[in-house]
Amino acid sequence: MWMHNVATAVMMMPVATGILQRFPTGGSRSDAEAKFCKAVILGVTYATPIGGMSTLTGTGVNLILVGMWKSYFPEADPISFNTWSFFALPMALLIFFVFWVVLCLMYCPRGSGPALSAHLDKGQLRRELQALGPMAFAEKMVLAVFSILIFLWMTKNITDDIPGWGALFNGRAGDGTVSVMMATLLFIIPNKKQEGEKLMDWNKCKKLPWGIILLLGAGFAIADGVNKSGLADVLANALNFLERAPYLAVAPAVCLTSSLITELVASNNATTTLVIPILIQIATTMHLHPLFLMIPGAIGAQLAFLLPTATPSNVVGFSTGYIQIPDMVKIGLPLKVAAIAVISLLMPTLGSFVFWDK
Repeated sequence: MWMHNVATAVMMMPVATGILQRFPTGGSRSDAEAKFCKAVILGVTYATPIGGMSTLTGTGVNLILVGMWKSYFPEADPISFNTWSFFALPMALLIFFVFWVVLCLMYCPRGSGPALSAHLDKGQLRRELQALGPMAFAEKMVLAVFSILIFLWMTKNITDDIPGWGALFNGRAGDGTVSVMMATLLFIIPNKKQEGEKLMDWNKCKKLPWGIILLLGAGFAIADGVNKSGLADVLANALNFLERAPYLAVAPAVCLTSSLITELVASNNATTTLVIPILIQIATTMHLHPLFLMIPGAIGAQLAFLLPTATPSNVVGFSTGYIQIPDMVKIGLPLKVAAIAVISLLMPTLGSFVFWDK
């Protein structure tokens, strides 16, 4: 939720594979053990994008959506961290529940517990945790800064009747302001490991994936070009079948179209950059609130559950060697259908309440 989904997948996958090293390899692995290994890897692979949907910082697609909304509709209320989470967190929880049920039914059948218990000794796991020792000062400080960051994100705007701390600055301080302030603290607070060394320095900072920022900025520029060049009108005409769809069928149709483009043609960031300006044109033609189409389009681009190349988090799971494409399709197809159904249910109900019928 709070970290980018790809970074979370990269961080958690070694933990998952480390646990699975306790299990037999090759032909000596039983069917129950093999299915459990796949379930663990699939769990990390798909849980990260599902969790990333729930917050603005969880995925680049959400940031692209917010940036385009602000660019195309500067006079409208911005999509804040709190507003997005109020809608997207229930959505992500529903999708995650479906994912858990599907994963358990297909890869953790009843009666597999005895075959797995020998390799999942709680006592051994507890001893390994104790061997790590207490948290160091640097770890405590990073956790504290991170907790303050989350608190400030969540309290900038609370409700219309209960303004958050953002009201003190007349709207001049945003989520990005808080992020920069907390990041600056990391360059000030010492880590108490070596004299004069801080929690963060420029040598470590240079290793961060700065290309993501350039990617997002390039996406905004391309989207603006698509709109001003007239390409959005041409592409909107190509998708004019959406205008003839019944009102309640528009959101699932948009979500499915965006998802298929991501699976077959482009990455989720590129799909969002291309599709959002088109959906704005279609929403204007249909006299709908733009977010009624923009949000399903952006979320649909994140439902890339079928192929390993559809999104980087899928690549991280697929590269472990524990899962194959049939495994991803077996889980991904029902998960995609269920996710589209959830979005179709929430957009005209919770989405309407959160974003436009205030």
